[in-house]
Amino acid sequence: MGPARRSPPTAGAAGEEAAAVARRRQGMLLASPGALYLLIFFVVPLGLITVYSFATRTSTGRTALSGWNVESYRAIGDDIIVGIIGRSAWLATLTTVLCVVVGYPFAYYIATRPRHVRAVLLVLVMIPFWTNALVRVFAIRFLLGSNGPASALSESLGFGTFRILFTPTAVTIGMVYSFLTFMVLPLYVALERMDWSLTEAARDLYASGAKAFWKVTLPLTRSGIVAGCVLVFVPSFGSYVVPDILGGAKTLLIGSYIARQFRDARNWPLGAALSVLLIVAMLVAVALNQRSGSGAEDGGRPRGRRRGPGRGVAEPATAEAS
Repeated sequence: MGPARRSPPTAGAAGEEAAAVARRRQGMLLASPGALYLLIFFVVPLGLITVYSFATRTSTGRTALSGWNVESYRAIGDDIIVGIIGRSAWLATLTTVLCVVVGYPFAYYIATRPRHVRAVLLVLVMIPFWTNALVRVFAIRFLLGSNGPASALSESLGFGTFRILFTPTAVTIGMVYSFLTFMVLPLYVALERMDWSLTEAARDLYASGAKAFWKVTLPLTRSGIVAGCVLVFVPSFGSYVVPDILGGAKTLLIGSYIARQFRDARNWPLGAALSVLLIVAMLVAVALNQRSGSGAEDGGRPRGRRRGPGRGVAEPATAEAS
């Protein structure tokens, strides 16, 4: 018996294939403006920065696009630069931890309120985005200054002048204030889409409130925590405005150091190499966020309509056949 001959594609299959090709073309057409924007304003500048990181700095301070070398990357191992990077990483980590400690209870409170109250609270969270970041940082500088309200309150209580400006503490306060919203919003999304019936089931099984939180609520909102930490740590690590205004010369972080290399020292190769280092760190953080988020996606996906605690009994999830 001879081999079976493959039947020609039917008209229906050809129509489906043509429709799929049309959808792909439509998707490419819709994505082309955004892709062109990213190509011009992200990929091209990133390529230029990478090229300059291998350039040569002449004795007169000019940058020569010749004599390609890796001296700028070797200079990153200098004790001064390593110390600046370590200080930046420490302050960024501290800022991230404080944002989690402050933002998680607030996001939990928002997610467990009635719908109309949640809308008002979310608007209040978004209000800082409607104000220029530079204006907000100068407002913090006024509050923490020796002539500001904090100093006046300290003097009225008999503690003397409040001197905290131009210290790492002031920089940390400014960064927490600037980036707290980036922590609250992902946490709120993770809490809002969580299946609250699982927490109620844990309470029905005689788990305390604290144990239900640590064993059920916190693991189910891990993706929001990771996303918030990435959104806070990355800009905090490379922050330039906040340390420059609130820290002064006493708190030199990596963002300010890069700016000085381009602006004052005219050492463009070193500044470009440090910029590439920041970009690589950002990409690694985003990759870790994607990996952790995909792993927590199934655990955080709700399986039915749910209501937050205190708003009635949640509808039970559909039981699977054993």
